[in-house]
Amino acid sequence: EDGVGLVNIVRSEQQEQLLRDQGARHVCNSTAPTFLQDLTEAIVATGATLAFDAIGGGTLAGQILGCMEAALMRSAGEYERYGSTTHKQVYIYGMLDTGPTLLKRNFGAAWAVGGWLLMPFLQKIGPEAAQKLRLRVVAELKTTFASHYTKEVSLAEALHLDEIAVYGRRATGEKYLVSPNKGLFR
Repeated sequence: EDGVGLVNIVRSEQQEQLLRDQGARHVCNSTAPTFLQDLTEAIVATGATLAFDAIGGGTLAGQILGCMEAALMRSAGEYERYGSTTHKQVYIYGMLDTGPTLLKRNFGAAWAVGGWLLMPFLQKIGPEAAQKLRLRVVAELKTTFASHYTKEVSLAEALHLDEIAVYGRRATGEKYLVSPNKGLFR
């Protein structure tokens, strides 16, 4: 909607096809043998220097930073001892992999990895800006911010072992919506 070139990283051919069918231009499959080359090319095409990582653990954050650096160095006029001077940032906001985040230092010295949570971000930008964002989400709920859920459950239903077994897998196409008021008003 804002003209920002997005690079999508997925972990399977099924996820890749889902995004391509929805019109995504740059989709990189982290299980493909050409993943790092594909990611670097997508970053060259978009100029991306900011990423949000839902995986958390493993090597993905470092791979993203490395590909950002490789993309930036393609246009460097001369050798830079400490790499590109452009700041590269990866925000980790999820924990699909609860293991350690591993960084292979191949991305120069202008970089950062940090955590990102919605509520502290909204507090940081202040009530006026936060309200503007909320209104945008409401206005674009069926377009930009549309989502699909496998199942909608109440808080009580979310505690059932059979439901936990499904949403606890963190699998593609198994997203649950927890509706706290579901079943309270009949």
